[in-house]
Amino acid sequence: MGSASTPAIGTRRLFPGPRLPLPPDRLPALLPELALLVAVNAIYKYGRKVANGHTEEAFHHAEHVWSFERGVHLPSEHGLQQALLHSHTLVHAANWIYATVHFPAMVVFLGWMFARKRAHYLWIRRAIVIQTMLALIGHLFFPLAPPRMLPGHGMVDTAAVYGPAVYGKPEDHSMANQFAAMPSLHVGWALAIAVGLIAAYRSRWRWLWLLHPLVTMLVVVGTANHYWLDCIVGCALLGLALAIIPGPEPEPDPGTPAGRHWAWPLRGREAAR
Repeated sequence: MGSASTPAIGTRRLFPGPRLPLPPDRLPALLPELALLVAVNAIYKYGRKVANGHTEEAFHHAEHVWSFERGVHLPSEHGLQQALLHSHTLVHAANWIYATVHFPAMVVFLGWMFARKRAHYLWIRRAIVIQTMLALIGHLFFPLAPPRMLPGHGMVDTAAVYGPAVYGKPEDHSMANQFAAMPSLHVGWALAIAVGLIAAYRSRWRWLWLLHPLVTMLVVVGTANHYWLDCIVGCALLGLALAIIPGPEPEPDPGTPAGRHWAWPLRGREAAR
């Protein structure tokens, strides 16, 4: 018979108890993470270039997306943009947010999570990589002209009219594929940032991070760079990624030895001391 302090095997299976913190030697290291993220970004950029140039197909898809949205009674992108155009300050702010926030916000977020919440970083980084690669598949197989290019629906290219301009004339061999509206990684990444911070922290104010994807969605639609459907699909891809990866591990003990400091790039002998 086992002692009173030793639970039965069956009890362990039925009631496994709380998950243990992720061991420090299983936490991601700096140099491999940088290499991975640079590689993912390079693949994504190159894939967008490969997907460029399908002009006729992109405009054909755009008309179908517009018709589908009206068929399911989604709000009109034109109505949102008209409300935005009532204020030059709002238009300039929206253009500035679209042009400058998207990529730097993700870099700052991943850096912060790596430094402060390494176990949660590993979880959300996996989701973001999967989300980004799924988005690339969308760009490759569903080229889509953004609303600002769609004639006959009254949409204005706010960046071209009010500045700052992000895109020039569409070119088949440009790295800036303007026919990659589906899905919106602006919104998808913004939601990933909000989800990662909400999961990692326990402040009752953490839910305010959801304002980030909400504002981003209003910006990308109001500036006529994306359809509502692009935003919905970008968020759905994050949901799919989170559904197929393990949940976040508990953070390790804050008294981690110096050899496992967040900036330590390798897991060699010194990290095991």
